[in-house]
Amino acid sequence: MNMFCYQCQETAKGTGCTLRGVCGKLPETSARMDLLLYATRGVAILNDLLRDAGKSRRDADHQIIDALFTTITNANFDNDALDGFIRRAFQMKRELKAKCKEAGITIPNYPEVELEAQPEDYEKLEPVTGVLSEKDPDKRGLKQLAIYGAKGAAAYARHAANLKYEDDEVYAHIERVLKEVSRQDITVDELVRLVLYMGEGGVKAMALLDSANTGTYGNPEITRVDIGVRQNPGILISGHDLRDLEELLEQTAGTGVDVYTHSEMLPGQYYPYFKKYPHFAGNYGNAWWKQTDEFETFNGCFVFTSNCIVPPRKNATYTDRVYTLGVVDMPGTHHIEADAAGGHDFSEVIAKAKNCPPPTEIEKGEIIGGFAHHQVIELAPKIIDLIKTGKIRKFVVMAGCDGRFPSRSYYTEFAEALPHDCVILTAGCAKYRYNKLPLGDIEGVPRVLDAGQCNDSYSLVKIAMALKDAFNLESMNDLPIVYNIAWYEQKAVIVLLALLYLGVKNIHTGPTLPAFFTPDVLKVLQEKFNLSTISTVENDIATLIQK
Repeated sequence: MNMFCYQCQETAKGTGCTLRGVCGKLPETSARMDLLLYATRGVAILNDLLRDAGKSRRDADHQIIDALFTTITNANFDNDALDGFIRRAFQMKRELKAKCKEAGITIPNYPEVELEAQPEDYEKLEPVTGVLSEKDPDKRGLKQLAIYGAKGAAAYARHAANLKYEDDEVYAHIERVLKEVSRQDITVDELVRLVLYMGEGGVKAMALLDSANTGTYGNPEITRVDIGVRQNPGILISGHDLRDLEELLEQTAGTGVDVYTHSEMLPGQYYPYFKKYPHFAGNYGNAWWKQTDEFETFNGCFVFTSNCIVPPRKNATYTDRVYTLGVVDMPGTHHIEADAAGGHDFSEVIAKAKNCPPPTEIEKGEIIGGFAHHQVIELAPKIIDLIKTGKIRKFVVMAGCDGRFPSRSYYTEFAEALPHDCVILTAGCAKYRYNKLPLGDIEGVPRVLDAGQCNDSYSLVKIAMALKDAFNLESMNDLPIVYNIAWYEQKAVIVLLALLYLGVKNIHTGPTLPAFFTPDVLKVLQEKFNLSTISTVENDIATLIQK
């Protein structure tokens, strides 16, 4: 069967994957995800109706965000696991329909609500459930933009919920978006407003997760992170979920097994709470896409707490040492189910890791990070003085995602070419393109300030707002801050929508614009926000820095 997916930056030919996902997703997996999303839209429509009557169900909220999260790029490749999500979605839909009828709530005529199906119906229902079921390309692009933003916000909401932080407004934004994109009569203008509404929900979701992480583990602080290895066996933890990191560190204490961070889990090193664990080693490797090489040399076990898993090569030696949690799943690996309290038992991982050799060293040195909003605002007097005296000319926000494409070398070259009076503000795995470069500092302020994970792009907004107030400016767009953001998947999409909702203009994004930005959609975004794609390093330095 054929498929159609264009939700990530590396989509085939820049237009859409039709035979097999560049990510490794098979057509039958893609079609299952389409059926799951269609059913989940029905759940969201019903729960939104119930919310208006004060009768929404929290377990429905959780099921919705988990369904969205598991369909994010590089999260779930397991068809059996997706079939389970599909069955639960249809069962929840039936329960919510019954609850609406009991409450006397009139249910509008949405096909997403009425459809009944089984997981094995995924192929025959693809013309109804798939992306191409919307024939108008502009509406299709805007609907998917809103849905992809909802996926990103759902991921952040799930991490926050794991720490017992929840906000009904975040769930309401996500579910209202899924309801509105299901309307047959929705217009392009309404969809543009809906996209910004999702951006508002993204701001709320990132603020919630920031409160959850810092309220539980303290404010990130300036930290030097070792990128070498120790002599004990190791477990490498990847992804974003800090509760999972806490549980793994607690359960490995005293076992003789060290814990290393990987890719987006690197910022876990910056939280003061985790520094009490002597076996919390450094960061191993680079961004997510290099794992098929770097996992071969790590030698130990691997725990995936969220998306960014890549299908191992056929001859990979480490597949049987990979463990997944939550919405992440991969055939041939091990899945650890959560207990009733949402926790995980890592005893099997630890036992296996004890019999593994120590990691092979692939690099030496250290990287510095921990520049989230609390830490940078503490440095504000010094930074303001450096700006006023002309020693810092521009801040360049280079947040977002890394990816496989050779064109992403642009971001390394851009960082190297920046004038020495410019400072990079970063968050997300895009930083691996330049966080190990010898870029130096400006009177003790490093020229790469890493705020943390992709969701910590919220920190960059808080920093900009604090500087705006300090300089008594009317708009963040009046600050000496420019935006050159790399995107890959749906969490970068919600960051972009959040920035647009906050009124940030003149954003450059790349390495390519999303395939779902039709010419007319792009025209609207350019007119409203002056959004554009990257060009060459020389041209962009001239446009962003030297203008």
